[in-house]
Parts: sequence; structure tokens; C-alpha cells
Amino acid sequence: MYRFVNLSLLILFPISWFAPLMRAGLLPLFNLREISVVTGLQSLWSNDVFLAFVVAIFALVAPYAKTIILALIHWQRLSPRVTPVLGILAKLAMADVFLIALYITLAKGLSVGRLETAWGLYLFTACIIASIWESWATERTHKLARNLQ
Repeated sequence: MYRFVNLSLLILFPISWFAPLMRAGLLPLFNLREISVVTGLQSLWSNDVFLAFVVAIFALVAPYAKTIILALIHWQRLSPRVTPVLGILAKLAMADVFLIALYITLAKGLSVGRLETAWGLYLFTACIIASIWESWATERTHKLARNLQ
């Protein structure tokens, strides 16, 4: 089952990066602009390269690297002793979801424009949570296997 979840995440993470996280507009009467992880990074890149780099690490590199490492563990290409490192990568990836939620909360509190969450936010959050669960379950399985030996 872990392999199936992991392979699904290798496909779903890139989809979630391009999926709309939210729709934003300055005034309630005008059309809303969809914002995804990728469009947010593009916007940041033109304004603040350092922040764009940090967000890219949190949103793209950390979760995908973690998923690849888990795949290597599941297919016995990497030692299960590296599973504690996966917790650190999971926390970095979850930080991005927290920041997105914080931005949405702040923007709604300002009441300047209109902001709606979109399906991509839920997909991205589900991918992160599934990835955290998968690394926890993998680490637990390997700890049990070591204790039985």
C-alpha cells in the first residue's frame, strides 16, 4: 500500500503545484485571478528572488525529495535508517501550507478585495498530509521490523 501512495504522490504533487490554490480579485465585481504555487513563485521571482527560492524549497523541493527518498526505501534502494530525515522534510513542506493559510486569513481580514480558496489548496494539503502519514508509517514499520530481529 505504501508504494501505491508514494507513486500517487509522485504524480499528484506536480498537479497540485499548477492547480489553483485560491482566486483573488481587487473588487468583488471583477473577475478573479487564479493563483497556484507556480504562478505565485513566478510573481515572487520578479519581486523577491530570495523569498521565491525559500518558497520553492518548501513547496517543491522538500515534498518531492521526501517522496523520492520514500520510493527508494520502499523499493529497497536506500537504507531505512534515513527515515528520521524524512520528518524534517515533512515539516518543511507543511510550513508552506501554513503560510498559504496565513496569507488567505490575512487577505480576508483586510476586506480590500475578494479571496476564495480553490480545489488546488485542498489537493496540495492532502498531498502533504499523505506524505507525512506515509513517512510516519514507513518509519514505524521499519522500527517494528528491527525490534523483531
